[in-house]
Amino acid sequence: NEVVGGGVIMPKLGNETAKAELGRAAWRVLHLMTLRYPDNPTPDDRSALKSYFHLFSRLYPCGECAQEFQLLLKEYPPQTSSRKSASLWLCHIHNLVNARLGKPEFDCLTLDATYDCGCGDES
Repeated sequence: NEVVGGGVIMPKLGNETAKAELGRAAWRVLHLMTLRYPDNPTPDDRSALKSYFHLFSRLYPCGECAQEFQLLLKEYPPQTSSRKSASLWLCHIHNLVNARLGKPEFDCLTLDATYDCGCGDES
């Protein structure tokens, strides 16, 4: 589908402070999304998550960041078979970005504590 598979729409974002703030907020949303994703997703759930990541990579407000994310999606397609596979896939992607930016590696086993949404355990 060309809507999902198209190129980056947004221009370059030159302000490093804005870029860093945007990145922190975006990672929080993405990690919370995968951490709340179903353990046993339906085919529709899986399609929605995969589509979301691809659309996110087109519309992310930092164009050069979006291009990097698109390259990562090509090399490491989103894993959507379960909450664990989705959240660990995203953590791996986050660590690839951190390595490129010279930031420390993130411990994927502490995702739940780091990105606690305060949502409680609703069924």
